[in-house]
Amino acid sequence: MAIELKMPALSPTMEKGNLARWLVAEGDLVKPGDLIAEIETDKATMEFEAVDQGRIASLVVPAGTDDVAVGTVIALLADTDAVIATPALEEAAPAIAGPTEAAPPPPPALPAEPAAGKPSDEPAAPRPRPSPADRIKVSPLALRIAKAKGMVLDGIVGTGPHGRIVRADLGIAPLVKSQPAVSQEMFMPPLPPATIAPPAGVPVESIKLSAMRKTIARRLTESKQMVPHFYLTARCNIDPLLKLRGELNATLEARGVKLSVNDMLIKALALALVAVPEANVQFGGEELHRFSRVDISMAVAIDGGLVTPVIKDAGALSLSAIAQASKILATKARDGKLAPEDYQGGTASISNLGMFGIDEMFPVINPPQALILGIGAGVKQPWKVDGGMALATIMAATASFDHRAIDGAVAAQFMQALRELIETPLLILG
Repeated sequence: MAIELKMPALSPTMEKGNLARWLVAEGDLVKPGDLIAEIETDKATMEFEAVDQGRIASLVVPAGTDDVAVGTVIALLADTDAVIATPALEEAAPAIAGPTEAAPPPPPALPAEPAAGKPSDEPAAPRPRPSPADRIKVSPLALRIAKAKGMVLDGIVGTGPHGRIVRADLGIAPLVKSQPAVSQEMFMPPLPPATIAPPAGVPVESIKLSAMRKTIARRLTESKQMVPHFYLTARCNIDPLLKLRGELNATLEARGVKLSVNDMLIKALALALVAVPEANVQFGGEELHRFSRVDISMAVAIDGGLVTPVIKDAGALSLSAIAQASKILATKARDGKLAPEDYQGGTASISNLGMFGIDEMFPVINPPQALILGIGAGVKQPWKVDGGMALATIMAATASFDHRAIDGAVAAQFMQALRELIETPLLILG
């Protein structure tokens, strides 16, 4: 019997993916764990592993096909003991052997099985029984989760295809609680047509959107249409922070660690959310989710788009640990090597354009989060310093809030705590 290989959901939010490349050909033998395809998601290009043993009977979806919906059959896998037939013929007329029909000759390497009711001359050699570990069928996502949490899969009854263990069988709650069903068409403005022609007579190069760019366009459009944004800006004197950074880097140089301003701002953002936990929340339809840990999604610009890998429990990490984690995640992001666990989750985001000399920015909320902090460049300007006027390096920090989850007073308390941490950076080390 042919086993259907379907487009996998490589992350909880994945709806479509591009089948970038097949790593196998029709007729190839595969076993669990073999890499069979490269799938391009909105975050990275990931490898798709086989979870069953068999022979590739048909590659249903050609390599290079875009926007393949999750669950679409992309290939057929035949049992290694079965004769691979053309899928179209199987669907048109399944062959049922009658009492007078001769069975097709078996493969030379295997002994022919005796006909029903007739004794065989020699007893059939018993097939080797696979070990219990080999008999377990598990989806790639469920396997990654089980390995990460040290879970034993023996004894778990799979509810997926052919008894395969899937994420839901592990007893783990969904990452995002489903929203009540609401018809968005009642209050969403009409969208422009999917394809918009450029103006006539103007030289133009039209470039096909990548899966990442399509996802960015969709998610940010939904965010601005569905999430009631409001913005607060705090202008901070960052001269003390810059001075402390220089002193710390001189100390950390022997360890090969170098702190960036962004590393220190990530820590300040995390501690501000610890100080004002009412801002470390997420709107959940009929519920408000309040988090007891701060996971910061940091925006990283890559070729053709933007990704937001997550620094988990940033409030509890040292500055050097944040610096090392942010460097590793940024490198993986630019190399297209982020794993789902690297970018899933996050309770708040930070986007820093200061290195481009941008004075101020008003970022779009990264749903389903309720807060994102936008950072501009430090600009020398007259400022009140120690009771008098002097030149100081002033940075605009603007946060976007989801008004469904965070009220203005709470947002103001958060910005007050953030400014105090930035302007008194020794508090970050406390």
